[in-house]
Amino acid sequence: MSYRSEQAMQTLSRFGELAWFALPAATHPIYGYPQVPYMGWRFKTPGEFVGRIMEDAVTAAPTQLEWTIDRTRRNWLLLPTRILKEAKGVENPAFSNVVHSINTQDQEFCTKALSDFELIIHSLQESSFPES
Repeated sequence: MSYRSEQAMQTLSRFGELAWFALPAATHPIYGYPQVPYMGWRFKTPGEFVGRIMEDAVTAAPTQLEWTIDRTRRNWLLLPTRILKEAKGVENPAFSNVVHSINTQDQEFCTKALSDFELIIHSLQESSFPES
C-alpha cells in the first residue's frame, strides 16, 4: 500500500471505522503518467453528520478544481466534479472511460487534481471532528 493510501485511510478513520477503501495509484503503473485521483470508501456505520463535516472540509480546501463527495450510494466517493459531470454519474458505465480519457488526454488536469487531493486530505485531517 502506498504512503498516500495509508495517509488517506488514516484520515478517513478519524470519522469512523472503515469497512472498505480504494484509491487508484497516482501514476500509471506501466507508462508513468499522472492519473486523476478519486477515492472510494465505506464506513461500517455512516452518518449524515459525518458526511456534512467531510463535505465542509473538502469545500474549505484551497483547491484549483471543483470536488464532490458523492454520498448517494453505500460506498462514498471523493472525485473531481468534472468526472461526475462528464460521466453523468458514477453508476454510468461511461465512468471508467471518462477517467481513462482524462488520464491520457489531460495531464494538466491530472496534475492539478493530484495536488488538490493532498490539500483535501490535509483539510480533512485539520477538520474539527473528534478522533475516533
